[in-house]
Amino acid sequence: MNSALRHWKEAATLILAAGARRAAPAPRAPRRHADKGSGTTSRSAFDYDVLLLKRSGKSGFMPSASVFPGGLVEATDFSGEWLELFESFRNLPNFGVGEVKQPPETRPPIFSTNRAELGSPVPGDVAFRICAVRETFEEAGVLLAVSADEAERLYGNQDNNNSARSSPTVLSEWDRGVVSEWRSLVIQNSDNFLRMCRELRCLPNIWALHEWGNWLTPVGVYEKQRRYDTAFYMCCLKETPDTVQDQKEIVHFKWSDPSEILSSYRDRDVWIAPPQFYDLGRMCNFLLLNDLHDFARWRSLEGCEQYLPVRLLATDCYISLLPGDSLYPEIPDYTGVIKSNVPAEKCLEDLQKESVNMHRIVNHDYYTASVYMNITPKYKHVQPLPHLAPNSISKQDSKL
Repeated sequence: MNSALRHWKEAATLILAAGARRAAPAPRAPRRHADKGSGTTSRSAFDYDVLLLKRSGKSGFMPSASVFPGGLVEATDFSGEWLELFESFRNLPNFGVGEVKQPPETRPPIFSTNRAELGSPVPGDVAFRICAVRETFEEAGVLLAVSADEAERLYGNQDNNNSARSSPTVLSEWDRGVVSEWRSLVIQNSDNFLRMCRELRCLPNIWALHEWGNWLTPVGVYEKQRRYDTAFYMCCLKETPDTVQDQKEIVHFKWSDPSEILSSYRDRDVWIAPPQFYDLGRMCNFLLLNDLHDFARWRSLEGCEQYLPVRLLATDCYISLLPGDSLYPEIPDYTGVIKSNVPAEKCLEDLQKESVNMHRIVNHDYYTASVYMNITPKYKHVQPLPHLAPNSISKQDSKL
């Protein structure tokens, strides 16, 4: 673990998408005049759902928010004891998850930090995947694990690895009673996750996870709370798994398609944080699970950009600036000590006119948000799509 970090706690998050069986859509009622040209994407347009977990109102960070599964990295995620379990994969790049094309000097620190220099023999690309799998198991009861024999057969060499990862993941079958008992133990102590894998002769399915992004908690927003440097991964499952909340940190779970979640947010039924809002918009580019999986799989080896939102208070809204925006600081403040030289005291319209390049999330209140982006995403990623008017998007300017 990166003990040198003073202002950030490292974490991992998993965006879990799963195939959903849809009932035949009911016949549409005739459109009213106001609905013409709305381009609304119906729920049945997506053949998959995404897992959201509602945090407890007593949570120390983002209480009552609906989030993707995930949490803090624990020392056990970097434990050298994993080397014995992953013995068959130690000669493969990053234990078989592959090597990204992004130059090391441009990689976000969470991925580029040499963990061996910090005393861990486990590569960061592996440890953060282990964390994401463990946290998903704790919070939602979904165990992304594969038997040791099956893992070696599927992922033991590069040819098999590519073939096994070419389709959405099929979850392995485990005795529910046994899994439930182990989950209780893991919730009590994260070290028990390693112990469980050893005794059940299974491995966290790190190969089913695909690098998606890296978000940092904004400076100046959650000053009384910890700030997180979070690795985001994407995992696509062929079918929706049995899901349960942990009754401690999580009070409710729901599987919904990306557009439905964004509509629920707009209708003030749920509250989602900016990273969830932004990444759900990205997912709206893919109506089919297979397309989302294929994109996430090949794009993950391109790398990703670190997103530290920089808050700007305008006279009629607040804006989260993202890298590439004309107003984004050349050297952003990672500490909260230095005040970034970002203009304010202007309305959104004036700020939009003054900005050649836009990459920003604009909020008029907690439930009214838009993404303005007219730059090309780095590392072959996609722009967020507007979930209410997909036909109105252009390659030059998108608004969510």
